[in-house]
Amino acid sequence: MAPLKPETLDLLRSVSTATLTTQLFKRGLRNTFMQGVRPLGGVMANMVGPAFCLRNIPAREDMDHPGVFAYPLHPQRKAIEAVPPGHVLVMDCRGDVRAASGGDILMSRLKVRGAASMVSDGGVRDSAAILALNFPVFCADPPRR
Repeated sequence: MAPLKPETLDLLRSVSTATLTTQLFKRGLRNTFMQGVRPLGGVMANMVGPAFCLRNIPAREDMDHPGVFAYPLHPQRKAIEAVPPGHVLVMDCRGDVRAASGGDILMSRLKVRGAASMVSDGGVRDSAAILALNFPVFCADPPRR
């Protein structure tokens, strides 16, 4: 896919998500959104960029231990390192807010690599530290008690 021109990105930032969703719907793309995703903090501007998608799968109890994250080809780590500049990392966590899509270290890495944003229908760790990064993160709203 050819990169989007800066003028196109600027135009897209000025369009509402409702308008974009309707235009995609008219073109046969009916499921172009995630349910229950909210900006973390006070993000006010529209976030725009090509999607770089990752689907999280449940961790296996017999294989999930802290040592797996040291492996350079761990899928989450590999995805963070593969997101092209200007792209949005979109993480499908099946709407499970218990799934930690990332924390301040991974979001810092995305920002340094030039990613536009991260969107996930899962939860995040370290929300206060992520807010301090001034990097737009959209994630699942935690359940109310």
